Amino acid sequence: MKNTPRTAGVLSLAVLSLAAAAAQAQITFRNVTDGSALDMANAREEGRDTPGVKQFLETGKNPYNSKPACLKQGEDLMLTACSACHGHYAEGKIGPSLTDDYWTYPEGKTDEGLFSIIFGGARAQMGPQYLSLTLDEMLQVMAWVRHIYHGPVEAADWMTDEERKVYKPWSPDQKLEVPDGAVCAP
Repeated sequence: MKNTPRTAGVLSLAVLSLAAAAAQAQITFRNVTDGSALDMANAREEGRDTPGVKQFLETGKNPYNSKPACLKQGEDLMLTACSACHGHYAEGKIGPSLTDDYWTYPEGKTDEGLFSIIFGGARAQMGPQYLSLTLDEMLQVMAWVRHIYHGPVEAADWMTDEERKVYKPWSPDQKLEVPDGAVCAP
């Protein structure tokens, strides 16, 4: 019985250490122009706690990539929030093309980096979008941008091995098949 308080103390420290490690597991997203940490507390309140956002904030991988219902919503959001600068098919106008393998900010080659660009903005006219789009909507837009990619598969750092195997470059005449009643979820 002499070791009971000591054992309890050691167990308490172990639990605290695990809790601290879990708290640090969330990725720190950084502004692509100055490297400062992006504060997710600045994001719109709605759309913060969806399963997709929670998964993304832990992994840095967009769980909506390749999900038809999410792609359709992402397309609609892209047309209203992004197409004025990036073009109807993200081919580039005032802002750069988002469909090829050239990224003004190389961070855009990963989901974590593309999210940082959208959330925190970049140079010139790409302002931060955290007041215009919810975190969940940003992930949907990102999924659409990844879907309409038509560059070489080797340059698509965000793709999983499974996605690389079935990759076909996108073209505007492709029809997106979304099952009736499908919802955007990871």
